[in-house]
Amino acid sequence: MNTNQIVSTDFPGGNIIVEKIENDDIYLRQDLRDTTTFWFYWAFRIDGAQGRKLTFHFTGGDVLGVRGPAVSYDGDVSWRWLGEDCVNRNDVEVAFSYEFSPEHPKVFFAFCPVYTQRNLDRFLTDIGKSTFLQKDVLCKSRKGRGVELLRLGNPAAAAKVLLTCRHHCCEATASYVLEGVLKVLLSEDETGAWLRENAEFAVIPFVDKDGVEEGDQGKNRAPHDHNRDYGGGISDSIYPEVTALRRFAPPWWSGGETGIFLDLHCPHIRGNRNEEVYFVGVPNQQVWEEVTAFSAILEKTRQGTIPFSAAHNLPFGCDWNTQGNYAGGLSSTKWACELSEVQFASAIEIPYANASGVEVMPESCRKLGHDLAVALRKYVETR
Repeated sequence: MNTNQIVSTDFPGGNIIVEKIENDDIYLRQDLRDTTTFWFYWAFRIDGAQGRKLTFHFTGGDVLGVRGPAVSYDGDVSWRWLGEDCVNRNDVEVAFSYEFSPEHPKVFFAFCPVYTQRNLDRFLTDIGKSTFLQKDVLCKSRKGRGVELLRLGNPAAAAKVLLTCRHHCCEATASYVLEGVLKVLLSEDETGAWLRENAEFAVIPFVDKDGVEEGDQGKNRAPHDHNRDYGGGISDSIYPEVTALRRFAPPWWSGGETGIFLDLHCPHIRGNRNEEVYFVGVPNQQVWEEVTAFSAILEKTRQGTIPFSAAHNLPFGCDWNTQGNYAGGLSSTKWACELSEVQFASAIEIPYANASGVEVMPESCRKLGHDLAVALRKYVETR
């Protein structure tokens, strides 16, 4: 096979630019596209390299997380971390090496486990036909893709819970957490049944649908990204997904007594609080007190392997969470927290690879989603 043909991005979420190939050394970098700053998402496939040991040199900065690259042998069904042992970091570059075994003609590598439309479809298929779930379309994306709006629960319930994910399309780890929440909501167990009876849910799995499918960074887009598109009137939003969400949510929340908004995110690449699960504060102190109360419940009831401590939460005005961080535009949670219909509004940050020393993988993320659903029940019970 022609060596120049072994690197591919022809799959949902693919992202890489190959600069040159010299024997077994491949020089490449993440494709930033319309992202205006350094960002670190990438995903590619290697075809037909059995029996070879290749070294991948990243020329666009250090884009490997604390557990090295993620690898998959079955497309995007299962993933594992290769670990730091295969990584070389120095003042010039960051690189990793991999020896391809004969039984793997196609190997996927990515910054983190990828999650796209086909993952969601696979999950919903595995769940089976559910009488609990209503699948609607929020809107069409700029490129004509249907943006899912999943509805379930009791329309007459007092609690109205809106869950969103992938405002920044590269933050795929958050989708596995959302999947864990959905699994509880669609289950036949007592927690799922209670939540469906006592709350109504609206779930938008991919706010930046085009970016998810095309493998964009999504963060710090020009002129601004999806999560800085909530300022001004509805007509001022430039993304159809945000426009549609702003039209849908307030009247929907107003049909109940307790409006809840949780937006799932991932933080930066590594270090400090980027390796902790935490909730992001909003300027509205009353809303932040509700988020703090929920955090205490989650800390007390958590059973999954990913740790959570409310002490890691980031109130508004601290660290990066200041007014200056939103100079590019209003975020979804800052928009929601000022609506009279909303009692609870926050973003939760889920690390890509390492959470307080514990490995982050799709299954542990699903368990965190289960923990969030259990805590949500306890929270709604007290309201």
